[in-house]
Amino acid sequence: MYLDGAEGVFEFLRGNLPFYVIVFVPLLIAISPVAPVLGSHEFTVYRMQHYDLQGTVHGSRSSVVNTEARTLHSSSYHRKVVIARLADLTHGQFNEVIQQGAAGVLIFLPQNFSDVAPDKLKALMELEHALQEDAVPVPVYFAYETDELKDMYRSVQRTSDNGRTTSVAQELWGMLKASGFQLVISGSQAKVIPDIQLFNIQGKLSGFGVEEQLPTGVIVAHYDSFGVSPALSFGADSNGSGVAALLELARLFSRLYTNSRTHPHFNLVFLISAGGKFNYHGTKKWIEDNIDSTEGSLLADSLFTMCLDSLGSGDDLYVHVSKPPKEGSATSRLFNELQKVSETVSPATRVSMVHKKINLADETLAWEHERFSMRRLPAFTVSHLPSHRSPSRSSIFDTRDKVEKDKLARNVKVIAEALARILYNVTDSEASLEVFRESLGVQEDYLGAWIDTLSSQPRGAQLMAKGKTPLVTMLEQALARHLKEVRLSAFRPDKRDPEVVFYDTPVAVMNAYSVKPAVFDLFLAAIIGAYLGTVYLVIVNFHHVQRVVGLFSQPKAKVN
Repeated sequence: MYLDGAEGVFEFLRGNLPFYVIVFVPLLIAISPVAPVLGSHEFTVYRMQHYDLQGTVHGSRSSVVNTEARTLHSSSYHRKVVIARLADLTHGQFNEVIQQGAAGVLIFLPQNFSDVAPDKLKALMELEHALQEDAVPVPVYFAYETDELKDMYRSVQRTSDNGRTTSVAQELWGMLKASGFQLVISGSQAKVIPDIQLFNIQGKLSGFGVEEQLPTGVIVAHYDSFGVSPALSFGADSNGSGVAALLELARLFSRLYTNSRTHPHFNLVFLISAGGKFNYHGTKKWIEDNIDSTEGSLLADSLFTMCLDSLGSGDDLYVHVSKPPKEGSATSRLFNELQKVSETVSPATRVSMVHKKINLADETLAWEHERFSMRRLPAFTVSHLPSHRSPSRSSIFDTRDKVEKDKLARNVKVIAEALARILYNVTDSEASLEVFRESLGVQEDYLGAWIDTLSSQPRGAQLMAKGKTPLVTMLEQALARHLKEVRLSAFRPDKRDPEVVFYDTPVAVMNAYSVKPAVFDLFLAAIIGAYLGTVYLVIVNFHHVQRVVGLFSQPKAKVN
């Protein structure tokens, strides 16, 4: 009885619905997904360093991506974007990926660096340092590994050939089930940032008396940071702690200089320099402007220059010099006072001197004081790091949790007390004198607030190369509260032969579109072809179908 009205249905469909509706609606229903899924993802990615330093290219030389993703487990990387977790990557694997013709690399970073074990963190820093040495012809991006990206990674991993031995049928079925991702960053290639402009910030405390006739000391710290990606370089310790220490020293000594009873016969010049991570070009420019100036400068006759770099951790302090200071010189006396003060303030803290000659064959200088030493100005760097090769000085893992506020305050206390003994010419009989205590003591909260502020935003030099930024304004205002004659001096590379060249696109938005492999398209084409062939045969032989249906729909004879 179910087929009694079949002939009427066939006649209705044939007479009232277009042919293409009858054919394609079932086809569309068949190939539609059972449940809708998110077919594309959009997420922020951070590009690898891209700059030229003194004519030498560094970093990733491309920025556009538009190809399918693969993992490290794939048998071939040619013209694919290889995605990998940083913890799973080695420098050898990275080089292999590039040599095999990959179209790009996307590296996933852990969401919280503080959860990484110390030994693993050290290995990751060493890998990061190795990546910074490479000049890579393809785009290299970094992204924080969110839950969404974890799902994408697992999906791509299932698609990739992982080397397991399976039957042809299993392999084919796995390829049909798998889903891949097309990674796309549209737009043009990264371009040179025109008219680079970085700012040094300087101020001073003039001693009591005729300024030009008084001895002068200089305190310096650079404020930019560095890592494998400029937009991920927060530089809490290097050199956020150095800048915070300089600002606290400016605050402490300004209180002594504004009191007529404690006003020393000594000038102090403070400099927060730009471009520190790019061979200290901001410092170089500032020295040239002051030494070569026809107006005269306090720098030319300075007794010492103390550079502050990475002071937010560690149990010891190191005084780095280019050559051992002469006995009785200001640098030698200051080093001795640092040792004496540390024995009083923090007996567990050892102060040591590290001597390293300037190697002009190296592409970059080791420490900031070397810029002054090259101009025969007495200078040294104070740091908790024993070597300039420490990977933490140029790492994206140098975040807020790497700075210990109490140790930073202790180091500032040691430096301030030693400096005060030089300014006031304290004798050995007065060695127990403590200047910075009680209301005049070092403020941990002040230091902590500056570390929080500086480490809350990336400070890659490329991000601050387009003019005066809010950070520069904030540092200028902070110095102006405590120092006199605070001013900015711009640093612009020579346009004809620039010492440093920056490129744009440090941050981009990547789209990941879900795609099926090519074999799935072939399989789907075969299914569609079979379906259309079946429909064609049914239509051509429709009269036979009608006759068969009619046989089943004949009314039964009545039985009396």
